[in-house]
Amino acid sequence: MFSGSGLNSSKGLRRQKRDWVIPPINVAENSRGPFPQMLVSIRSDQDQDISIRYSITGVGADQPPNEVFNIDPVLGKMFVTKPLDREHRSSYHLRAHAVDMNGNQVENPIDLYIFVIDMNDNRPEFKNQVYNGSVDEGSKPGTYVMHLSAFDADDNTTANGMVRYRILSQTPHSPIPNMFTINSETGDIVTVAPGLDREKVSQYTIIVQATDMEGNLNFGLSNTATAIITVTDINDNPPMLTSKTFTAEVPENRVDVVLTNLTVIDADQPHSPNWNAIYRIISGDPSGHFTIRTDPITNDGMVTVVKPVDFEMNHAFMLTVVVSNQAHLASGIQSSLQSTAGITISVQDVNEPPYFPTNPKHIRFEEGVPAGTSLTTFSASDPDQLQMQQTIRYSKLTDPADWLSINRTNGQIVTTAMLDRESVNVKNNIYEATFLATDNGFPAASGTGTLQIYLIDINDNPPVLIPRESQICERTNRNANGVNITAADADTDPNAGPFVFELPSFPTNIRRNWTISRIRDYARLGLRYQIYLEPGVYEVPVVVSDSGNPPLSNKSVIKVKVCPCDENGDCTTLGAVAATGLGTGAIISILICIIILLKILLEVLKKERQTKQLLIDPEDDVRDNILKYDEEGGGEEDQDYDLSQLQQPDSLEHIISKPPAVRRVDERPIIPESQYPIRPVVPHPGDIGDFIHEGLRAADNDPTAPPYDSLLVFDYEGSGSTAGSVSSLNSSSTGDQDYDYLNDWGPRFKKLADMYGGGDDD
Repeated sequence: MFSGSGLNSSKGLRRQKRDWVIPPINVAENSRGPFPQMLVSIRSDQDQDISIRYSITGVGADQPPNEVFNIDPVLGKMFVTKPLDREHRSSYHLRAHAVDMNGNQVENPIDLYIFVIDMNDNRPEFKNQVYNGSVDEGSKPGTYVMHLSAFDADDNTTANGMVRYRILSQTPHSPIPNMFTINSETGDIVTVAPGLDREKVSQYTIIVQATDMEGNLNFGLSNTATAIITVTDINDNPPMLTSKTFTAEVPENRVDVVLTNLTVIDADQPHSPNWNAIYRIISGDPSGHFTIRTDPITNDGMVTVVKPVDFEMNHAFMLTVVVSNQAHLASGIQSSLQSTAGITISVQDVNEPPYFPTNPKHIRFEEGVPAGTSLTTFSASDPDQLQMQQTIRYSKLTDPADWLSINRTNGQIVTTAMLDRESVNVKNNIYEATFLATDNGFPAASGTGTLQIYLIDINDNPPVLIPRESQICERTNRNANGVNITAADADTDPNAGPFVFELPSFPTNIRRNWTISRIRDYARLGLRYQIYLEPGVYEVPVVVSDSGNPPLSNKSVIKVKVCPCDENGDCTTLGAVAATGLGTGAIISILICIIILLKILLEVLKKERQTKQLLIDPEDDVRDNILKYDEEGGGEEDQDYDLSQLQQPDSLEHIISKPPAVRRVDERPIIPESQYPIRPVVPHPGDIGDFIHEGLRAADNDPTAPPYDSLLVFDYEGSGSTAGSVSSLNSSSTGDQDYDYLNDWGPRFKKLADMYGGGDDD
């Protein structure tokens, strides 16, 4: 199989079958036709023997974009049907097929490669229309500034896509029209001349042209872009003060006052480190009274006083200041002589207030000094006294306890009342008062001084007993029973503890009933052994003395509550009531009233139950006769009960002989009754609590006392009963028992008599 016009083989010679090979097909883009335009002719060498049908497949044929190429199925001629665009698709790969009329493959498919030949149909395109760059002022020639690039969609391996750059114009032309140049191939812009000065020209606008066809202006296509170059500032202009000398005035004793402003000129870019001014005082202020702050808006230097000046010490100051920038000067730039100036500051005299040389002033005195005692002289000094011949007057400013007075002319302090260290106005033994010293200047000025008096303690306060109330158990271990007491003294050591505690000799019953003993830092007050006191509150006087010289004593009364206590040593409820002052008779009366109220309540409940209407006839009510024990049976044959257990037993030996472990809990235990202790008819008032507790313990520990395991026992008449327990019934029956006597027991037992006495009727 071959293409083109083909070669005719002789009739006797036939070419061996082989794969057909088609060379690449070149098609120029943007062809004007006419279309369809034939590209190649394909023919199989078997088309003389059989009918052949040709077809093509691939992108551009039967795949999108479809029908760009087609083929004559009979003649094998392949055509392009429309203009091609290399920038859209630069090549196509198709396959040609040859089949017979039945669709059988005659030849192997052959590859067809179509290449689109580029034409210069695209201009260079810049990514941006405006480019921004910068360069420092004063830059040397050859300094890199910025880069521009343009893209050409044509084939860059041909002249169609090769772009070249050039500068069309520069604005402004200062200092020369050609301050910059551009690399024609790379698009890099660099400086070509010196003289860039931001203070003269801060920005340049350059028009750059990009042309394809390697920059051939006759055949190439062009496009333009704008490059804006900003000349950045460097610190090539030192700051210059507008004057060589400045003057100012300052009142003495004033701070944070702006005295004057230093104005400065700087041609560099405002509000940049190259423009920001920094001021320094290099001489004339060794004590640091002044500083110069920079105004961030105007760049002026604000001369400010930060430490008070004294007219009596310095009448004037001569300062030397220097100004510089925040950034260092550029290389080769020298500072200006106008960067230095002098400032003359005059100090204004004002009326200064008097002051106390020692403030606060400390003195020591014993408390208790009488009124009229001279303590000290608290005098002030006036800085202006020599210049203005002023006088000072004194007055009291604060005196919390009103103990002091001060002489108006000389400042002598005298007491007006007795000093008391224990006063609430004394803190940590120090009493503090403040005084005012005022001169006669215009306007008048005043100063404040503080006097601190350390008061030395004397023994002027007797001790006070602590606590003032307590309680003691009525009957406890006498060695442990008692009240711990101590004392408080407003004085301090050695006029306070250790304390001495004593019981007074009168009245005599105090020492007879009570004892007091010393235990380390406190004492113990207690009842004497075998002394009984009725529950109540007793006032016990105690004499307590401190350790001062001479000692002070105080007779204090402690209220002691004597009451019965439980095992924990706490007053019982009954004991607390008794201790509040109620006697034994009153307590017994209260208990009797409570019992009477309970009985009345029970009688009311009992009557309410009796007045309820019966739901059944009393003749048929068998609830008092028959007890149901939840026994279940299958019929009459299971009700073979042994009624002999209902008979009265002859003895109680079978009950007494039961071991304790199997005793029925609904039986009264057959043991001797508990013997309760014999008490007098009217118990001693102090034994009320013991009486109640002993009775409670006896009731809890007595097994013969009801209830038995929470069951109620009815109609129990004492240990003399010989009746057995009804729980001993069993299912045996003798059959010869006579139950006719049940008819004599009344209507309530009529049902029982009919059940057991009606055997003849059955």
